[in-house]
Amino acid sequence: MPSPAVYELRNYTTQPGQRDVLIALFEREFIESQETLGARVVATFRNLDNPDRFVWIRSFETIAARAAALDGFYSGPIWQASRTAANATIIDSDDVLQLRPISGDPTLGATLRPAMGATAIPETLIVSTTYFLADRQDDAFAALYAREVLPILREIGAEPFATFATEHAPNSYPRLPVRETETVFVTLSYFASEQAHREHMSATSAALRDVAGVVQPWIIAPTQALRLQPTARSLLR
Repeated sequence: MPSPAVYELRNYTTQPGQRDVLIALFEREFIESQETLGARVVATFRNLDNPDRFVWIRSFETIAARAAALDGFYSGPIWQASRTAANATIIDSDDVLQLRPISGDPTLGATLRPAMGATAIPETLIVSTTYFLADRQDDAFAALYAREVLPILREIGAEPFATFATEHAPNSYPRLPVRETETVFVTLSYFASEQAHREHMSATSAALRDVAGVVQPWIIAPTQALRLQPTARSLLR
């Protein structure tokens, strides 16, 4: 299979107390039904710092494949049968970044998803970091990141396992909005547990200040770091 060229990082706000309702519905109805049409549900997460945020990632081989897969899914019988229940759990689903891969493996090599009905929640923690940049500065920032930031992170054992930048192609499925006017650089980092992440942050604070000093001149809005726990059926775990 060709490597995916387009990713979506989707950050949903759910109704209070409804996140787990949405996750149960999503894992039962919305994974295989999308993947049979050409989308890949790479990851599904709970945001550990906000009980009303559900974050997920999906990928497509091309922009055109994205349009075909989304049209097939959102016009298809599974979504039509379940959309009222799903939408009842969601306040906002428009916080979406359209991305292209820069480096790494967004699935950490995983090929087998836990079976339908799985309930075990991984202890692992994924940290998603989004740097907001001036218009069309993502390629220059990616080069700077590889040249000056990665060596620092590699030295402290914190190199991201995947990085992305804005995919500037027009939204090929306008029925679903994306944040088309923003330029970003996104990293995904892996930790064995919440405790491992806390210990890492404490032990590497000086080096992380060095990283902040390198990136600060490039960013135009506060950097967003999300602590994400994979759900039971997340491929990335």
